Amino acid sequence: MNNVDLTILKILQEDARISNAELARQLGMAPSAVLERVRKLEERCLIQGYQARLNAMALGWGLVAFVFVRAEEPLGSRETEEKLIAIPEIQEVHHIAGEDCFLVKVRVRDTEALGVLLRDRLGAIPTIRSTRTSIVLATAKETLAVPVPADREERTHA
Repeated sequence: MNNVDLTILKILQEDARISNAELARQLGMAPSAVLERVRKLEERCLIQGYQARLNAMALGWGLVAFVFVRAEEPLGSRETEEKLIAIPEIQEVHHIAGEDCFLVKVRVRDTEALGVLLRDRLGAIPTIRSTRTSIVLATAKETLAVPVPADREERTHA
């Protein structure tokens, strides 16, 4: 991966809807060459997909909470993880070190919906032993953006 590839990643991360022609213009390259580079970045899974960011608050999903989940299952089992992943209101599932097994990010309509989710959905998973929940009061930053090095030098020395 060279500096042009890194620049492509930065630009696409800022605006995935940019046209190939505009991307080529910004890079000073032929559109066909840029398209080929983007395809190669996708093939190498450096670009994993394209998605629209929706306004959760405007759609009525106003409450965010983080739930620490303690599970009891055989070593290497993925039963709890798979059941957590299947719940649509759970946006992120992280397997963590420490006393708890998972940290999940939940987005629901309100505290009543959170209670139902914790009691009826997580409570129905037999491997879950306990949960601890923190409700988000305000979000100062939320992003899926990954820091992209300015150039190859920065990437190799980081």
